[in-house]
Amino acid sequence: MAYKLLKSLEVVAISVLFVILQNWANAKPQVPCYFIFGDSLSDNGNNNNLNTLAKVNYSPYGIDFPKGPTGRFSNGKNMQDYIAEYLGFTRSMPPFAESKGESILNGVNYASGAAGIRDETGKDLGDRIPLDKQIQNHKIIILRLSRLMRNNIETRLLLNRCIYSIQIGSNDYINNYFKPEFYDTSRRFTQMQYATLLVHQLSNQLKTLYNNGARKFAVYGLSLIGCAPFAISEYGTNGSFCVDKLNNAAALFNERLMLLIHQLNNDLPYAKFTYLTPSPNSTTFVTNGTCCTIGGGGGELCLKNSKPCSNRGRFLFWDGFHPTEAWNEKVAERAYSSESSLEANPFNIHKLAKL
Repeated sequence: MAYKLLKSLEVVAISVLFVILQNWANAKPQVPCYFIFGDSLSDNGNNNNLNTLAKVNYSPYGIDFPKGPTGRFSNGKNMQDYIAEYLGFTRSMPPFAESKGESILNGVNYASGAAGIRDETGKDLGDRIPLDKQIQNHKIIILRLSRLMRNNIETRLLLNRCIYSIQIGSNDYINNYFKPEFYDTSRRFTQMQYATLLVHQLSNQLKTLYNNGARKFAVYGLSLIGCAPFAISEYGTNGSFCVDKLNNAAALFNERLMLLIHQLNNDLPYAKFTYLTPSPNSTTFVTNGTCCTIGGGGGELCLKNSKPCSNRGRFLFWDGFHPTEAWNEKVAERAYSSESSLEANPFNIHKLAKL
């Protein structure tokens, strides 16, 4: 009798587990689509066919990615790949350069290595897709969505429920303001004026997305760009651990960006903006070196076909500027679930999806 009862309970347990797994497998993403705007930290292949030094569709990039080198500036997944997973998508968003058919229904990645808020940013490296052009590309996708859905109102309602990720601005410093040999911005503006100018332009760009149907925005501040290995070798630290002038400039930008996020939440009806910090605290990563041998691109990328380190899960930096897959996962996890207002303000991506 006891044996039969035990077997019955076992069958019930297996049945319940099967239902749970089936529901999980058939679960819908938390939002219908995810649109990604940004630079090399988010790019997943848009630069591959451009005439630019800022592209990485070669080994050892992608050494830990199932498809190998794809144009991601990492050894494996980037931050956006992980966030898409956390949101429940079964695949990453296709790059705009490869988007076609119904693949766009779940979102598109418009990000481009070397791109900036300003159109001229990154021009010393060659072609790239600035944020204004990324937004124009999004308008093309909206028209394609309208044709697929055959209803402009339904398309608009769909866009209202999607999450828009905007992670950009680093290049406006490292490939603009702090390259006076190519750009005159540091002669025309103080760091404070430049930060104000950038955030004002970004404000207009975000409002353009809003006017085209976006309502849920995940906007990232700048990381400690002065702590990147290439920045340290390029500028020196004068005894500090990092390049203070770069980090100070990023801090000025972030202060103004956070104020903008709160202002837009107040000013734009039904809009939900949140500010996310891309530099979570961690003492478990090697921070003072690169995992690959650099010298490619503009000097900060991995040399083609070079042999990277074997302990990639311990390194923060993969090349001279870009993080490893392990660090990308940590940044994405904090952006998605952090309850700290220092990392996600006023809410994390998980909560943004529910709004």
